[in-house]
Amino acid sequence: MKILLVGEYNSSHKTLKDGLVELGHEVTVVGLGDGFKKRVSDVNFKAPYKSGLPLFFNKVLFKLFKIDLYSVSIKRQFFKQQELFSNNDIVQLINEHAFSTQPETERELLEFIFKNNQNVFLLSCGMDYISVQFAMDKKYRYSILTPYFDGKRHKKNQYSITKYITPQSKKLHQFIFENIKGVIASDLDYEVPLLGHPKYLGMVPNPINIKELKYIPLSVEGKIVIFHGINRNNYYKKGNYLFEEALEIIQEKFSEKIKIITVESVPYDTYINLFNDAHILLDQVFAYDQGFNALEAMAKGKVVFTGAEQEWLDYFQLEEDTVAINALPDAQKIAEKLEWLIVHPEKILEISKNARTFIEEKHDHLLAAGDYLNKWKSKI
Repeated sequence: MKILLVGEYNSSHKTLKDGLVELGHEVTVVGLGDGFKKRVSDVNFKAPYKSGLPLFFNKVLFKLFKIDLYSVSIKRQFFKQQELFSNNDIVQLINEHAFSTQPETERELLEFIFKNNQNVFLLSCGMDYISVQFAMDKKYRYSILTPYFDGKRHKKNQYSITKYITPQSKKLHQFIFENIKGVIASDLDYEVPLLGHPKYLGMVPNPINIKELKYIPLSVEGKIVIFHGINRNNYYKKGNYLFEEALEIIQEKFSEKIKIITVESVPYDTYINLFNDAHILLDQVFAYDQGFNALEAMAKGKVVFTGAEQEWLDYFQLEEDTVAINALPDAQKIAEKLEWLIVHPEKILEISKNARTFIEEKHDHLLAAGDYLNKWKSKI
């Protein structure tokens, strides 16, 4: 089949493509680089007006005249390559805002895709109307909006999340769901809000290419290395402030036994190798399941503090603290889990091996590719 995957977060579509190609399909990924991560796709749209003076100029222009030069640029690039977006057997959008343009432009581009392709599917990955509204209604025990509810972020700063439930975004969401054949969740954080929806086809765990990510055996003879990667734009959403509080507690108590490495907003090709020497990786707090960064670290055998809630344990039939550590939104509890690992380093070795096995058994990109194909074919 001829398959088009539109949009990229981390390497989710690129890795899915690897699996689909191995299964004999022709696949193209169109992406915008995923911000500072600079992810490379088969077709890379340039994403101008996203930083520095051009960003400032674009904000002023939009405020005065409602003209978004970024959206104008993406639209121009889209129609210059419109043949890519026509006559595919399958098209999958990574998100309701796969092109990251203003809702009106997004709809225009999607109208072309729906008109020229019979089988379009949506991946619920990243923020969208349903998951953000679910969080706003406080239906999660905790969510990416918890820092906002707790007064950690001003309403203006939280707009990067709440913009997905504005009237314009709601209309875009409704338009998309009227035209897609079905929606698939990439992990449990997106499945939970979709359960019971008539177009929900189920979850396919994020695909990981285990051939490209080698397991790194750990030694606990020296200091325990803790790696904390910060994306400044998502500092509160990911719960980095809680990790920093926990690290202060641990540093004071175990300074002789640990080494802390902190990096901030680095490109993916650099980031993926920076934590090779780490035992423990601090990923994110406000999640029920693991995202792509956590899964890649687990594939390398790191003990990852991330979303590993009871729903995840039940879904994969796992015991707590055997594959990943659930990072609760409480700095003291995170510190207690870190202390447990420092005091019992044999647990680090045990969880490291279990994490790699889990990725091999549940997240292998070939298994994921087969699952996507089955879900797509069920609606063709």
